[in-house]
Amino acid sequence: MKRLLVGIAAVASAFVLAACSGGGASPANVTGGGAVEAGAGGGAPTTSVATSSSAPATTSSAPATTSSPATSTSKPKPTSTKPTSTKPKPTTTKPKPATTTANVPCAKAAAASGTAACVDISAHKAWLLQDGKVIYGPVSMLPGRKGYATPTGSFRVLSKEKMHYSREFDNAPMPNSVFFYPGDAFHTGSLKTYSHGCVHLSATSSLKFFNTLHVGDVVQVVP
Repeated sequence: MKRLLVGIAAVASAFVLAACSGGGASPANVTGGGAVEAGAGGGAPTTSVATSSSAPATTSSAPATTSSPATSTSKPKPTSTKPTSTKPKPTTTKPKPATTTANVPCAKAAAASGTAACVDISAHKAWLLQDGKVIYGPVSMLPGRKGYATPTGSFRVLSKEKMHYSREFDNAPMPNSVFFYPGDAFHTGSLKTYSHGCVHLSATSSLKFFNTLHVGDVVQVVP
């Protein structure tokens, strides 16, 4: 019985060795045996050779690209402002030409110092002068009617009266009267109706004559 058990054990041991070696002698060029696939019969064993990759792991050498800020193609407009210094405009005024007495027919009035008056009966014009220069006029005037002619010649202012009433002609009002001859004066009067010897002026002109002329000033009346 023991011998039978030993024989069975020997057969089992041989079977196990044959299973581990792949069912045949190992080829001379194969070092080491490998495990046989389960359920495979005989044949060349499939050897699993661990292949170590000798090639180094390739690392990306390309540098990481950083996104550059977008460049604005539109150039900013210059903010430089021109200086706002404004040059003052020149205040030079052209001098007014001195008014001459070329058209004034009164030589004595033009030669007089201070203020003076000139009357041209035929032209129905009158002027005021200052030291030989015209300061007012010519302005319209009307002399005396026929039979009451305004006297001609060179005279001087005798008196002034803001409101005179003519006793000779029914107390007729004579505003801004400047007498240069007894009974005859510059004053406000009609420029359509001739006077009784006085020099009629408009209200504006008579006021100017009244305010400008003084007692003693030259008054020249030419035909």
